[in-house]
Amino acid sequence: MAAHDTAAGEPADRTGRIQSVDRAVALLRAVATMPAGDATLAALAAECSLNRSTAWRLLATLEDHGLVERRDGTYAVGLSAARIGAAFAAEGLVRRAHPVIAHLATLSGETATIAVTRGTGLYYVDQVTATRVVSENWLGRQVPLHCTSSGKAYLAWLPDREVAELLPARLPRHTAATIVDRAELVRDLHDTVARGYAACAGELDHESYGVAAPVLDGGRPVAVVSIWGPPDRVPPARFGALGQLAAGAAEELAALLSPPS
Repeated sequence: MAAHDTAAGEPADRTGRIQSVDRAVALLRAVATMPAGDATLAALAAECSLNRSTAWRLLATLEDHGLVERRDGTYAVGLSAARIGAAFAAEGLVRRAHPVIAHLATLSGETATIAVTRGTGLYYVDQVTATRVVSENWLGRQVPLHCTSSGKAYLAWLPDREVAELLPARLPRHTAATIVDRAELVRDLHDTVARGYAACAGELDHESYGVAAPVLDGGRPVAVVSIWGPPDRVPPARFGALGQLAAGAAEELAALLSPPS
């Protein structure tokens, strides 16, 4: 049986597999699994049984797509690959997160949500409200990053270069409390990491106060747990206690992503 031609003009084998794609995937896996600093062109070519020129061309293509990046003569997993991995982890997490979020709403007496990364954004995918509480439904909505506790919890655990890419050049103001100065926001994000949770007091809406903590997978945020409500029920005086609840729920969810030992 003759090999079929692909759209790119490269012949596929009897199984439909394309050799150059197989080789690129092998290189990406090698970059991801080699110790930091060891993934040189020569080492990757040897690991994948490729000559250097072929390995170099494939790596250059992967780099153009953001799947790998060069660092001081070696290769590392790129931003696009990290986002794909984070999205996969987050989707698996959502299926098991509801009982944790429901328990968090019960413990806090407020509204608890979980948001996950999708593409370059953060979206609310589950929300549970305590029985006595009436709150706005945020399911399916994108999270404003610089002016919500969920958004700031997500940004705080990202590398600075990613934060710069995700934020607009000019931070929009929603209320008098919105942080629109980038240097001030960076300080807020550093404080967030130090205490383990983000806090927001009416920065997006005067009637929305809350706290949030990231669900980390390999040190990277793949989801964010938050507790929020109006200022009369979620005043800053409660941020510490509620922040600890959110952080505990986030740690519980992070454990679901860890393979059994």
